[in-house]
Amino acid sequence: MPLTKANDGRPGLVLVHESEAACRKRLEAAGFAEPHVSEITSYLAQSTDMEPEFERLGSACAGRGLAFRPVALDDAPAALAGCDPARTLVWTLTDGIAYFRGGVAPALARLHGLRTIGADDSLFALCQDKFRSGSVLRALGLPAPAGGLARNGEWIVLPPASERGYFVKPNRLGAKIGIWEDSRCATPEKALELSRRIYACYRDDAIVQPYVEGRNVRASFLAVEPGAGMERLGVFFVDSGSDFQTMADSLSLYGDTGTKAKREGSYAEPLLAAVAATQPDADRAIRDIAARLVSGLGLADVFSVDLRVERDETVHLIEFEVCPGLPCFDFRAYCRECWGMELAEAMAAAVANRLAGSLGAGEADRRLA
Repeated sequence: MPLTKANDGRPGLVLVHESEAACRKRLEAAGFAEPHVSEITSYLAQSTDMEPEFERLGSACAGRGLAFRPVALDDAPAALAGCDPARTLVWTLTDGIAYFRGGVAPALARLHGLRTIGADDSLFALCQDKFRSGSVLRALGLPAPAGGLARNGEWIVLPPASERGYFVKPNRLGAKIGIWEDSRCATPEKALELSRRIYACYRDDAIVQPYVEGRNVRASFLAVEPGAGMERLGVFFVDSGSDFQTMADSLSLYGDTGTKAKREGSYAEPLLAAVAATQPDADRAIRDIAARLVSGLGLADVFSVDLRVERDETVHLIEFEVCPGLPCFDFRAYCRECWGMELAEAMAAAVANRLAGSLGAGEADRRLA
C-alpha cells in the first residue's frame, strides 16, 4: 500500500529514523576511515532492517484507521513542523548523541508539542553515556557495576579493584557489551591499552568495569495494551555460544551483512530461553529492576534492558536502551511470545491505543507540554 501523510486528516504515526547511509556520509566527512565507518554505522542497522516493514506497518496502521509516515531524520524538522499535535504520535526508531543524531527527534517533537512513544528526550542522552548512566543507576540503588573512565591511555576516573579482571568498551558507541574478543582483560594496565585502541578507532572514551560472571539476558518491553506492566516484560537468556557479543558478532546479524549471511545460509541467531524457566528468582528480580527503571528513571512505552545473571541468580544491570532494535530477532520473538503478534501489528496496536487516549499511570502528567 502507498505510504500516507500523518497529517492527512486521520490520526497518524510518524516514525523518525536515521539511515546508515546518512551517518556514513557524515563520518567520512569527519575523517573516519574504514573499517570503522562500517562498524559505527552498523549500529543503525535497525533503520535498514525496518525499511522492508514499512508497507506491512502502513497496512497495520490503516486497519486501525491510522496514517503512517516514515521520516528520515534529516527531513524531520520540516515534517514535524507540519503535523497536528492532536492527531500525531512520533516514534523515534534510532537514537544517538555522538556518532548518531536520533536523540534529537524526541526533542523536535517536544518543540512542536507532539506526543511521543517512549521516554522523554533527556533519557535519550543519558542512556548513550555509559559512565554517566551507570552513576545514575547506582544512585537509584540498582545493581549496575561501578566503572572507571579512561581517555586514550589516561585515567579520568580510576576503576574499582577487581579480582575477576575488567571489561572495557567504548563509552558512547551504541549498546554493545564488548567490541573485541579481548575486551575482557586482567589488569588496569591492559585496560588502558584497550582505551588507546578505542580512542584510535572510534575517538571515544572507554568505560572500564569490573568483569561480572553470568549469562547474557535481554529484557524487552512494548506497551501494546493500555496499562501494560512488567508482567508483559519479556525476559530471555541470549545464548550465542560466547561469553559476550563482539562487533563481529553484531555485524553478522544485522543490516546488509546480516542480509547477506541469510542469503548465503550462514546466518545463525543466538538462542533465546525464558529466564523464568530455570532461574525464577532472577526473573522476578529483573522485573523488579525494570519496574524501578520505569518509576525512578522514566522509561516508558518501549525499551530494553541488558543484564547478566550468575548461577546463584545474582543479577547485574549492564545498561538500558530507549530505542531497542525493533526489527532484531529478539524483539520480534518478544512480540510473538508475549503479545502473540508480529512486529508491525504490535507497533500499530501500541500506537492506536496511545492515540485513543490510553496512557499508563502517571503518563498524562509527565507528558504535558
